[in-house]
Amino acid sequence: MEYKAFLIKYGEIGVKGKNRFRFEDALVTQMHYALDPVGDFKIRKESGRIFAEALGEYDFEEATAALSCVFGISGICPIVVGEDNDLDSITEILLDYMAERYHDLHFTFKVMVRRADKSFPMTSMELAAFLGEKLLERFGDLKVDVHDPDVYVTVEVRDKIYIYTEELPGPGGMPIGTNGKAMLLLSGGIDSPVAGYMISKRGVRLEATYFHAPPYTSERAKQKVVDLARLISKYTGPIHLHIVNFTDIQMAIYEKCPHDELTIIMRRYMMKIAEYFAKENDCLGLVTGESIGQVASQTMQSLYCTDAAATLPVFRPCIGMDKNDIIHLAEKIGTFETSILPYEDCCTIFVAKHPVTKPRLDVIERSEKKLKDCIDDLLKTAIETEEVIFIKACD
Repeated sequence: MEYKAFLIKYGEIGVKGKNRFRFEDALVTQMHYALDPVGDFKIRKESGRIFAEALGEYDFEEATAALSCVFGISGICPIVVGEDNDLDSITEILLDYMAERYHDLHFTFKVMVRRADKSFPMTSMELAAFLGEKLLERFGDLKVDVHDPDVYVTVEVRDKIYIYTEELPGPGGMPIGTNGKAMLLLSGGIDSPVAGYMISKRGVRLEATYFHAPPYTSERAKQKVVDLARLISKYTGPIHLHIVNFTDIQMAIYEKCPHDELTIIMRRYMMKIAEYFAKENDCLGLVTGESIGQVASQTMQSLYCTDAAATLPVFRPCIGMDKNDIIHLAEKIGTFETSILPYEDCCTIFVAKHPVTKPRLDVIERSEKKLKDCIDDLLKTAIETEEVIFIKACD
């Protein structure tokens, strides 16, 4: 079966009232981003519907896979298009479609008609009954079930005719860019890519910061994070990845601060740097992959001390998830296999043997005073020497 177009259905956007056009426009923009590597498509809005029509050859599987990554889409319906909307043409197209689409027609069906073209001489109910009768005449194994059919046969009468019987699931959520922008602290682990995916599903555009610690972390560790950013950019849209050389700051913390507080103090300075880039790039919050109690730096007391270093809100989409739940989602979005590659990040290498699990903020801040002779210069250098990589899924 050769499909030349897709009917795109959306969920939450439909209840946005007077602002719905803004969400629809954002969805169309993201669809263009997803489909550009697949082929040439014309995307248009029409009466509460969005259509993506192929203008040339394309790969059907690639197109549906791309659309299934676009937040805001609840359903993807491959459709056949008829140029003429007279009764004979509609009937012929529908019968041909059913014969080609289904080799075994032992199922129940119901015809659903949506008549956007009100000049059409039959009502929606009349046309549905007429087409149902024609299907029964042609295919004797079909049976009508108006309450719980196996297949809904949908016909939309507009300036053209659109026919479909299948709806592939979309990811749901809200279109990217409709709920501001946030800065993701992206490590090479399992959790932070999942957190980026989850926050973007609510329409938040992402930038990302990665803390690199050469020579203690390798170029392969850095490339791993670049690869993770590229994988999630299928869903989030393009990402600016800010890469920060964190070695000198980590060494100063290691040399001057209590070793059981290393991780907390290190993460506090990560928050300060990420927040600097967030504010420079109009982000409204920070995003991390932490889950309560997963490791010592993610106890309630530790998270309190970490958050105290930032003035922007910190969003943690994974906060109440079990590790297995996070792993399952990482597998679903395709980041898990990359996340478990054995290239350690700076957090792993400089972790204390016996980290404090119930830190006190006043004690942590007192320990940080031991850095006062060097930390401002180290922070300034780290910020000024950042590397920015622009990442798109199709690169």
